[in-house]
Amino acid sequence: MTIHLTPDDMRSTRTPEYAVRTGADPEVWQLSWLPGRTLTRKQAFAGMQLDELLSDLNAVHDKRAHAQIEFCAAALGIAWTQAAGQLFIRMLDRLDADPEEVARPRPTGRPRTATWLFAHPDATRRVVLG
Repeated sequence: MTIHLTPDDMRSTRTPEYAVRTGADPEVWQLSWLPGRTLTRKQAFAGMQLDELLSDLNAVHDKRAHAQIEFCAAALGIAWTQAAGQLFIRMLDRLDADPEEVARPRPTGRPRTATWLFAHPDATRRVVLG
């Protein structure tokens, strides 16, 4: 899983969803798939991870991925099933939309790649920025 980070947005290499900073405060973010919710940067990143994990068909039978999914959903204060439903609705909306309207907005800053590795949801994280 790879999430490109800039000071103003987060983009996935796996899904069309994204997170953007809203306003001047670097800790106020919003997820494209969870409109109307104001999040911290950490929560926005957890939402991006959750989107990528739920989009990974290879994780269906992976117990570690299931734990990560629940951990990320808890960081957002929602159930993973609610997140999966919201992402499914977004996918349906994109299928019904005009292709010009669903073009991905370009990142606003210089991308940096973050890779998070978990041995367990409570384990320490290793972040690689390059």
